[in-house]
Order: sequence, then structure tokens, then C-alpha cells
Amino acid sequence: MKRVCASIGFLVFLQGAAGLVNEWTGWFRFWTLIRRLDFVGPHTSFVSIVLIVTGVAVMVAADRIRE
Repeated sequence: MKRVCASIGFLVFLQGAAGLVNEWTGWFRFWTLIRRLDFVGPHTSFVSIVLIVTGVAVMVAADRIRE
């Protein structure tokens, strides 16, 4: 369970980081899921930052899980 939570946290973090890189440079266009969500609209930078913080929080919480 610890490894699954850490993997999910890393994927969420990666999506947030890729979203910011896409917003700033235009790279990772096909990689990010945020870009494909219509309801996000002009708030992609904010959503990317929230995803980064959430991913880090999930990875930290995964370290606290006892096996």
C-alpha cells in the first residue's frame, strides 16, 4: 500500500510539474491532463501548483504509512 500511495503521489506531482512547464514554455503539450480539462479554463497555473502540493503531500503521507 505504501508503494501504491507513493506512486500515485509521484504521478500527481509529475502532472502538476508538466502543467507548469507547459504553461511557461509550451512543452509537454500531449503529456498533461490539465490541458484537456475544459472546466479549468484560464486557471491552469493554479491547478498545476495545487497538483504539485497535493502530490508532495501524498508522497509524505505514504512515508508515514507503517507496513
